[in-house]
Amino acid sequence: MKEDKTVPSNETLSVVIPDSQLAREVTQLIRDTESELLFNHSIRVYLWGALLGRRKNAIFDPELLYVAAMFHDIGLTSIYRESQLRFEVDGANAARDFLRSHHISEGDIDKVWTAIALHTTPGIPEHMHGETALVQAGAGMDVAGRGFEQFTDEQRIGVVNAYPRGADFANEMIDAFYHGLKHRPGSTFGTFNDDFLAHKDPSFERVNLCSIILNSRWE
Repeated sequence: MKEDKTVPSNETLSVVIPDSQLAREVTQLIRDTESELLFNHSIRVYLWGALLGRRKNAIFDPELLYVAAMFHDIGLTSIYRESQLRFEVDGANAARDFLRSHHISEGDIDKVWTAIALHTTPGIPEHMHGETALVQAGAGMDVAGRGFEQFTDEQRIGVVNAYPRGADFANEMIDAFYHGLKHRPGSTFGTFNDDFLAHKDPSFERVNLCSIILNSRWE
């Protein structure tokens, strides 16, 4: 992977953001595809993940982490309004196709695919390779403030100044999830993604696994 450089607009953080041709193409693709809300969120996910990885001396490839962070929510965009897959899988597949078109090794592609596919699955990513653990940690920090205390005031202010959250990030992010998921409610079963549908749609009915078991063909 190509050498990285310090983020010019955020020098106080001393974090690095990939500046390879691949990374620049990823940035342009996501900027052209996602809303400003999701684009800035994705950049921040990378920055939180990279900062945390550096602090914990985690082993990760910054370029792979960047690609995974940038693609992790593309499945919520209008491109996938007909998809019935989990939005995480749509994003993982999109990243895989992009990386294959750039002749990246299958081993590295698998790391990125897994990092995106598992970023909303609690309890597992933190035990896997660095890219998977850090994408989930970065997303959790940016959306829900998970691990907030692990960052300094300077780091939090620096990241948000460089890539703003906006005045009403929480509600706008919930709306983005809802619009990305409402056409495929079945894909939210077994995840916390059904929370977005239940929050926005009073008529939404969650699937109950106990009911499925008790009413299965075995019973």
